[in-house]
Amino acid sequence: MKNKHSLRDFYILWSTQSLSQLGSAMTGFALTLWLYEKTGSALGTAALTICTYAPYVVMSIFAGAITDKYDKKKTMLACDALAALTTVLVFVLYKADRLCMWHLYAVNAASGLMNTVQQPASEVAYTLVVPRAYYQKTSACQSLSRSVIAIGNPLLASALYGLAGLDAVIAVDLTTFAVAFLALWLFIRLPEVRDEAGKKEKVLKLAREGLQFLKEHPLVLHVILFMSGVNLIASAFDAVLPALVIPLHGNGALGIVTSCSGIAMVLGSLLATAMPKPKDRVRVIYLTMLFSLGTENFLLAFSRNPILWCVGQVIGWMLVPVMSANQNVIMRNSIPVALQGRVYACRNTLQFFTIPIGLALGGFMVDNVCEPFMHMNRSNRLLTALFGSGKGSGAALMMFALGVAGVVLCLTTGRKLKKYRYSDEENAGE
Repeated sequence: MKNKHSLRDFYILWSTQSLSQLGSAMTGFALTLWLYEKTGSALGTAALTICTYAPYVVMSIFAGAITDKYDKKKTMLACDALAALTTVLVFVLYKADRLCMWHLYAVNAASGLMNTVQQPASEVAYTLVVPRAYYQKTSACQSLSRSVIAIGNPLLASALYGLAGLDAVIAVDLTTFAVAFLALWLFIRLPEVRDEAGKKEKVLKLAREGLQFLKEHPLVLHVILFMSGVNLIASAFDAVLPALVIPLHGNGALGIVTSCSGIAMVLGSLLATAMPKPKDRVRVIYLTMLFSLGTENFLLAFSRNPILWCVGQVIGWMLVPVMSANQNVIMRNSIPVALQGRVYACRNTLQFFTIPIGLALGGFMVDNVCEPFMHMNRSNRLLTALFGSGKGSGAALMMFALGVAGVVLCLTTGRKLKKYRYSDEENAGE
C-alpha cells in the first residue's frame, strides 16, 4: 500500500526526468535558433515542432495500448534510449557539417514517436508511486518542473548556443539523459499493475477500450476536447512568437520573453500547490483558460516593448499550472489504473492533435498572409499604429487574431463545460 514514504520514489523519478526534459528542451530551442538563422521562416521553424507532434497525435492511441500491455519501466527506458540516439545522430551530422533541414524534421519525427510511447507509460508510473491523497500536490510539482524548464531552457540554450555552439547544448542534453536513465534503472521500482486480461488482448482492442471509456465518461471527454481548442490557439501562438520578437530585438530577447512564461508557471505551480481543493474543478479549468487566452495575445499584439511582452507572458501563463493540476486530478481519480495507459494515450491524441495544426496555421498565416498584408498596407496609419511596421508587424496582427479566437473559443465551446461539475468529495468513490 502506498504511503508518505513512497513519495521518495516520486521525488527521484520527478527530479531526474525533469532534468532530462530540461536538456531535451534546450536542444529543441537551440535547433529552433539554428533553423531560423538558416531560413528566416516562421513556418519552416514551426515545422520542427510539427514533426515532433505528428507521430504523437497519430500513434498515441496505439501507444497507450502498448503501454498497458508491457512493463512500464522497461518501456520508459527503451524509449528514452532510442530518443537519445536521435540526439546523437544530430550531433554527428552537425560536427560533420552535414546537418540540414530535412535531417532535423526526420529526427524530430523519430523522437516524437518515442515520446508517444514513453509519455503514457510515464503518467502511469507517477500514478503508481503516488498515494491518492497526494495527487494535487504531485501534479503541482510536475507543473512546477515544467515551469522551471520553460524558464531555464530558452535562457540556458540561447546563452550556451551563443557561447559554445549547438554541440555544447547537445552535450548537456545527453548528460541529463544519462542521469535520468540511470536513476530510473537503478533506483525506481514500480508496483506491478494487475491486468492479466489486458496483457493478453490485442493492441487494437485495447485502443478501442480507451476510446470507449471516454465515450462513457463525458465529463472527461469534454474537458479534453475543450483543451484541444485551447492547444490550437496556444500552438499557433508558439509559431508566431519568434516571428514577432526576433526581427525586432533578436535571439536574446526571444529567450528572455519565452522564459517569462516559465516564471509565470512557477508562480502558478506554487499557487496550485498551496491552494485548497476547489469546489468545482471543471469551473477552474474553464475560467483560468478564459483569463489566459483573453489577455496575453492582445498585450503582445499591441506592444513593441520587450518588457510589456514579458508582462503579457506572465499574465497569460500564470494560471496554466492551476488548470493543469485540476485536469490531472480529474483524470487520475476518474480512470482506473489498469486503463490509464490507453485512456491517457487517447487523451493525447484528442487533446494534442490540434498542436501541429496550430503550428502550421500560425506559421503559414504569418509568412503568407499577415506579413504580406501589413507590407501592402504599410501606409495605413491605423494598422501601423496598432501593429507597427516592417517585419514583425504581420506577427503582431496574427497575435491580435489569436486573442479574438481565444475569447470566442472560451465563450462558446468553454461555456458547455458549465453543465458539468466535479468535486473530490462527490467523486471520492470512483
